Amino acid sequence: MAQVSELRSVTMADRLAGLMAADGSAHRAHVPGRAEADHADAARALADAVHYLSMLHARHPGVIDLAALRPGAEGIRLWFEQASRGFDIERLYLTRLMVAAGPVPATPGQGAADAAVAGQRGAIELLARSDRAGCAIGAALALVYDWHAIRPLLDAAAMRFDVALQPQRLPDMDATLAAAEAAVVTPAMERAILFGAGQLAAQHRHLWDLLDTRRSVRQQ
Repeated sequence: MAQVSELRSVTMADRLAGLMAADGSAHRAHVPGRAEADHADAARALADAVHYLSMLHARHPGVIDLAALRPGAEGIRLWFEQASRGFDIERLYLTRLMVAAGPVPATPGQGAADAAVAGQRGAIELLARSDRAGCAIGAALALVYDWHAIRPLLDAAAMRFDVALQPQRLPDMDATLAAAEAAVVTPAMERAILFGAGQLAAQHRHLWDLLDTRRSVRQQ
């Protein structure tokens, strides 16, 4: 009975935080120190990350904008409004960083890498357009939550490529977990939110795998 009680006490926020801790970008988005970033290999890695993150998330409408229109989003409207405004800043930041970083670092297999990330972008867009109540919301929640792990990498790129640092206006991680909790109205919706979040985290994980592979290839 005690075990059943403990299981029931696990909240939606707990589940989402646990999912992101296990599968999010916190342990994958390597942020170089300033001295390291001045080395050519690290600078190329930063440029690579900026370009491919831009391919995934710099287009408008993005995950948050699309998810805000899906079933169930009305329950956390204020969170979506703040997240949408905040990600507009992030989108502009990404664009400035991409321009300052210059061309995508020359790497064998460039065409295949571009096609893979284009496929990821398509998968993320399908997720954000899902009519399954909660699925798109989970993707948006995961993006905002995970972006707090990604943002230091963007700031490192900004310092390396002489771009002015930008304020970060996204909802913080606690606010995002609270929104996840508020969004749940049925067990089915909770499952859909966690599914959407897991799929978004998986796409980011695939991106870090790709970037790691590209860096290894350039070092050969």
